[in-house]
Amino acid sequence: MNQKDKKIWIFAGEASGDLYGAQLAEEMRQLGKQNNVKVKVEGMGGPAMKEAGVNILVDSTELGVVGLIEVLKHIFTFIKIFRFLVNKAITEKPDAIILIDYPGFNLRFAARMHKHNIPVIWYISPHVWTWGKKRIPKLAKFCRKMLVIFPFETEVYKPSGLDTEFVGHPLVDIVRNRRDKSITRDPDTLLLLPGSRAMEVNRLLLPMLQTAETLYKRHPNLKFVISTPRPKVFKMCQRVLSDFRTTNPDAPEFKLTCGDTPYWQQRAGTGLAASGTVTVESAIAGLPLVVAYKLNWLTLLVASMVVKLYRGFFTMVNIIANKEVFEEFLQWHVNSKELSQAVEKILPGGPKRARVESDINKVARQLSGGSEGALYKAAKACFEFTTKNL
Repeated sequence: MNQKDKKIWIFAGEASGDLYGAQLAEEMRQLGKQNNVKVKVEGMGGPAMKEAGVNILVDSTELGVVGLIEVLKHIFTFIKIFRFLVNKAITEKPDAIILIDYPGFNLRFAARMHKHNIPVIWYISPHVWTWGKKRIPKLAKFCRKMLVIFPFETEVYKPSGLDTEFVGHPLVDIVRNRRDKSITRDPDTLLLLPGSRAMEVNRLLLPMLQTAETLYKRHPNLKFVISTPRPKVFKMCQRVLSDFRTTNPDAPEFKLTCGDTPYWQQRAGTGLAASGTVTVESAIAGLPLVVAYKLNWLTLLVASMVVKLYRGFFTMVNIIANKEVFEEFLQWHVNSKELSQAVEKILPGGPKRARVESDINKVARQLSGGSEGALYKAAKACFEFTTKNL
């Protein structure tokens, strides 16, 4: 390998990170070409990173689990992957490792890399402001640089002395680039987004279907779409929907789709979604939502002891705005009565509709990385680090 060439590793443990990692890799290679530096990118990722030409060391598709019990079920898989990657990094000595979110795995990995003097850049901060700030000194010790996507996070890290830079949220670039002016909103379409994980679908889809049934009785003009991110989730939703139709023969029709959430975020008039990245994506796309989430009882018990709701919310859009933009419901509040009442308020012509539309426009502006774009700024920061700071 030429002395000027750079070997970069990117780790993405979840679907959203895979998408960001793919674009980060492409931007870094472009910067390399412009500066006569060959950038070789390897790492842990999924289909997007693979398609972007990243040499995949570990396929992360099956690692996206949430909750104490769910993680315990996969613990031996995590350990095996962890040991493999640590040993390979020690042997190959990459110029830098970019860790994208996924703190349970990545923080431990960063600690091991620190012991072997392998530089770590963390892209997309763990939610230290939710889990408490005890992780911040560790991150400051194990990482050389932190690239954050929420504007308030620079202040969170300021006391630690960790080199922290706000680069903007990559979803702003992604959503704007795929915006299709030929798609117009249908005020009568309600989009259901039950999540990207098995446990989310199992806990959220049924109350969402019940909510749709309640709304349909009061608003028979409404049409309902369930959008899923991939075939595995589609099949799970298919089973839940089939059971629901059997016990509720008078329920409205539901259009079940796969892989076209971006289209429906532009087409639907209103949405009901699982908490997660999709809420930020929907806000940027201009889709008003009601947000719901349910945890495993043991996970909830542990979380209630250690998690502090930052700014009083669990939905990221609300945390960014420091106010309630999307009404949010947790655990036993995820029921058809409460959800249907909340959705009615934000339907076109509803009493909260105009305020929500105004607020999500403000959130999108706050998240912008400026004219350069968030992913370019992140890639530039990583590239400059590897070429100047080592």
